[in-house]
Amino acid sequence: MDKDNRFRYEKKTRLVVLLTAVTMAVEIFFGLRTNSMALLADGIHMGSHVMALGLSWIAYVFVRKAEDHKRFTGDSDKILSLSGYSSGLMLLFFAIAILIEAIQRLLAPSEILFGEAIGVACIGLIVNIISARILHHDKEHSDHNIRAAYLHVIADALTSITAITGLTAAMLWKIQWLDSLVGILGSFVIIKWSVSLMIDSGRLLLDINNSER
Repeated sequence: MDKDNRFRYEKKTRLVVLLTAVTMAVEIFFGLRTNSMALLADGIHMGSHVMALGLSWIAYVFVRKAEDHKRFTGDSDKILSLSGYSSGLMLLFFAIAILIEAIQRLLAPSEILFGEAIGVACIGLIVNIISARILHHDKEHSDHNIRAAYLHVIADALTSITAITGLTAAMLWKIQWLDSLVGILGSFVIIKWSVSLMIDSGRLLLDINNSER
């Protein structure tokens, strides 16, 4: 991938990192101020995405600076693929954590503050829709790093959508386990995405030709 596209993706990921970080800070502040566990939990969850997206941004910065250094003779695409693989691994851990939490709540249901939880999920969805729009890219001129960043916000948006759907259905029909069931289904989708990203970026890191698949 050429330098112009990499620099464009660097600016995009930086903007999304800043947007996500601001949202995280606001949610944690008001979660503490209002004693809202749902808001505080979502703010902390946003923090994990700041770390993952920050990794993607740092990878672009590192590649740009390394290529300007005369002593650098490595393959910059592999650096971006390594970042993509690492982000895919983070996404997998995130999905497994959701799966475990959803199963625990399915086995031992707890009281849900529906209105507050739906409101938090809506805030997260809006932020992720904006972020996904910023990170949208042409597949033919992309790399595993920008794909990883894009998948993180899409996965988070999917989590928000499934949460809103499950919470609304559970609230209207008085069936609390629907919320957990939707969470389990959503986690399986995210696991599939993360594994696919890790396989694709891993093949490039190991110099395995995709045509041999």
